[in-house]
Amino acid sequence: MTDPRFPVLTQKQISTLKQFGTIMTFEKETVLFQVGDSDYDFYVVLDGEITMKDPHDDYRVLATHMINEFTGDSSMLSNRSIPFSAYASQGASVLRIKPEVLKGIISKQSGISDVLLSAFLLRQEVMLKELTGGIKVIGSEKSKETYGLRDFMDKNHIWHSFLNIDESSEAKELLVSFNLNYSDLPILISMSGEIFKNPGIAELARLTGVLMDFEDTIYDVLVVGAGPSGLAASVYAASEGLTVVTIDGNAPGGQAGKSTKIENYLGFPTGISGHDLANKAYLQAQKFGCTISIPHKAEKVEYNGDYFTLCASNEKHIKAKSLIAATGAEYRRLPIDNIERFEGSGVFYSATGMNASACKNELVGVVGGGNSAGQAALFLADHAAEVHVIIRGDDLGEKMSDYLVQRIYSSPNIIVHTNSNVVQLNGAHHLQYLVLDTEGKSQIIGITNLFTFIGAKPCTEWLNGIVSMDDKGFIYTGVDVMESAMTASAIFEQRKPQSLEGSIPGLFAVGDVRKGSVKRVASAVGEGSMAISQVHQYLAELKMNKLAQ
Repeated sequence: MTDPRFPVLTQKQISTLKQFGTIMTFEKETVLFQVGDSDYDFYVVLDGEITMKDPHDDYRVLATHMINEFTGDSSMLSNRSIPFSAYASQGASVLRIKPEVLKGIISKQSGISDVLLSAFLLRQEVMLKELTGGIKVIGSEKSKETYGLRDFMDKNHIWHSFLNIDESSEAKELLVSFNLNYSDLPILISMSGEIFKNPGIAELARLTGVLMDFEDTIYDVLVVGAGPSGLAASVYAASEGLTVVTIDGNAPGGQAGKSTKIENYLGFPTGISGHDLANKAYLQAQKFGCTISIPHKAEKVEYNGDYFTLCASNEKHIKAKSLIAATGAEYRRLPIDNIERFEGSGVFYSATGMNASACKNELVGVVGGGNSAGQAALFLADHAAEVHVIIRGDDLGEKMSDYLVQRIYSSPNIIVHTNSNVVQLNGAHHLQYLVLDTEGKSQIIGITNLFTFIGAKPCTEWLNGIVSMDDKGFIYTGVDVMESAMTASAIFEQRKPQSLEGSIPGLFAVGDVRKGSVKRVASAVGEGSMAISQVHQYLAELKMNKLAQ
């Protein structure tokens, strides 16, 4: 049976591809690209073979591409660095295509695109879930800084392996062999062998190619936020020929990306994790030519009547004729004085596979009564000894879908605490236990990992008050925008704001950040896609007004 990761191209497909590349023949075994390269070519094997090797594991052969098969993975659509080296065999003949040319082929040749992208996704999935290797992270499992690096790589699908200095003899041996100290932790060892002591997220993002550079131009659309609504807007904008750049401060997926299993999203009867849904949408947007860069956190925006200028972290200024605010909402902190000390070392705002491994046979707490909390509780129950679901109200079904409520009450190791609040967190360096108040009665529970999903707050501070919002920070759009709040402009003299447009013409809000939005993935995707039709109208009006001047 053919491995779907290594499909064989038809002669017709190869003939089409030959129009875009050059044929090369090698007299001896030749390196085609090496670990760490971020600008590398795509190859189709015409004769002989290409082997993918891991130079950090004694050149172990990870895969072999035979005649009419092809190299590459999803990193080819961005500037991410390749985690393997490729070798053409002696006498091999290959078709070489430049990465920029390949992006055009994927965008325009649907039959070939389907084959390539399906293989790319499967290769990435197998690499992340089944192969050991990639960037080495050395640190303590209980370290906040180490957790931050691992969490970023996990959510951004970066291949890595973790060596826990508290348990791993290999980790301790590496410290000695590289003459490193515990004060240098966490340590990254890149795929090309470089060592980074105490690296920040931005440094890691540059190293892996997730953080990208932009052209100094004025884009048609700038999407701020890569959750479901932002990614939907990115896909539709790029597929309809607009120049679009998308940024996010953390990872694709937003709050939905933290959901371990979404079962009520149309078209996925067996469910899909928010992680996988976000990754596929991220790839889909890049397929059409959208530039996505992470982590770029929006800090301030300015509007001069013609275009928006966004000031973002990592000293980036991005200009665009229209702006889509898709920054969503973030969970609030529990009102406990020392909570910040435990964030990343016992207190978390998402439940991933990485968290699950640390919860094995432990007591775990989940605070919140929404769907994200319910999904997390069920996921963690497969790993933890007990999961304690903690809600302030007396009805778990008030905000949570019924199918999740029924499963929670049917799970033997999930305990639901109603009318309860966490009032104390305790531990030396990592959370060891908490104090729970239930209707005035206190109890100590030995919970070592607490996941909180409470009181989502809109992420709109970066808009620095230039657009009309309610007292909680949600953006008014459409008929909710008061006439007195509208920015003086020729466009608003001719019409009122469109349904997703704010008090500034050309500024749109979609998803959870918008006042009156429905907090569901499907509606967020719908708003993101619908916004692009309104962007088209705005851009046409902008052009007409300039011609009339």
